[in-house]
Amino acid sequence: MLELRKIMLVFGLLLILQTAACVERFCRFTQSDPCYAALGHKLNLEMVDDSKHTLTIRKRINDNTQDDLICRVKNGTKNLNACDLYINRPEVRIHNGTVMINPVKREDSGSYRLRLNNPGGADTFIDLQVNVEAPVGSVNVSITCSSNQMRSVSCSSEGDQLLYSWTLNGDPLMDGNTSIQIEEEAEGEITCTVKNHISKRQKTVSTEDCSVTSSSPTTSNWVSQSSMLVIYLMTLFALLGGFHIYINTQVRKETRRSKPEDEEI
Repeated sequence: MLELRKIMLVFGLLLILQTAACVERFCRFTQSDPCYAALGHKLNLEMVDDSKHTLTIRKRINDNTQDDLICRVKNGTKNLNACDLYINRPEVRIHNGTVMINPVKREDSGSYRLRLNNPGGADTFIDLQVNVEAPVGSVNVSITCSSNQMRSVSCSSEGDQLLYSWTLNGDPLMDGNTSIQIEEEAEGEITCTVKNHISKRQKTVSTEDCSVTSSSPTTSNWVSQSSMLVIYLMTLFALLGGFHIYINTQVRKETRRSKPEDEEI
């Protein structure tokens, strides 16, 4: 039993490490596509492999170079006396020409420009767009039965820029929606896959038979409706009884008032 627990613990640790590695991002200033970083995880931002020139990383703010934050890099490490971009951020390191941010924050998104200072000629500029997204969270799938011979399947998760896709027994269904409609006769396993630019998760559930639910009310609904009917009838009988007592009382009063006049006559 103890050995089994150890094996499960090791397997869990490996799974956690594997999940963490999936959201570690590697980007280069030389790439043409935007760089997508995982919020709260690690980003490795590789500069050009050049140790002969002084590099300057500039984060552009509202296209105003006077307000831009910069960080000068010499021999693959940042110059602490000239690095306003990552000031007071001990989690940011520059080593061997790579900017390592762990963890990534929302404010790390933006447009960056790398400048290669060339004393003997024109400087070289390279631009890179960095977008920070929250990874896909846990995926939840629920099936709701209705009375129109259809079933509504909903999928939900957390994260940024989420894209949804569906399959039934491996066959693709409608994409792009958080909920879909399937026929009552559909049987098997339905899978919802949620992804964005940095991670992907999915959840598979078995379809349920909704014939009883769609053809007749549930027991709880029947009991609730019966209780309401009993209360309504009891209230009606009480009102009728009270009205009957009130009429009898009024009749007796009128009878008593009319008796003395009859005796005088």
